Amino acid sequence: MEKTLAYLRESLSNHIEYNHVSKGIYEKLERKEYKGEGEFVRDLSEEETVVLNKILRAEIDYARDELDAERAKELNEVYELLF
Repeated sequence: MEKTLAYLRESLSNHIEYNHVSKGIYEKLERKEYKGEGEFVRDLSEEETVVLNKILRAEIDYARDELDAERAKELNEVYELLF
């Protein structure tokens, strides 16, 4: 799995118990082999995009607070593609 999507999958694992949409996004990452984050983002529904946007903002802030610049950078790559 591509590194950026691996970080995303790990971040989503923190949210699958609380939100059925985030669980669906996580399962999408598990089932499909995406060539990159662009292909993954294009495969999201509008509802999934909205939920992922909220999750990523929180996860990027957390990574920055923990001084994990690489994680924040990788997650930000997906976040930027959502727009």
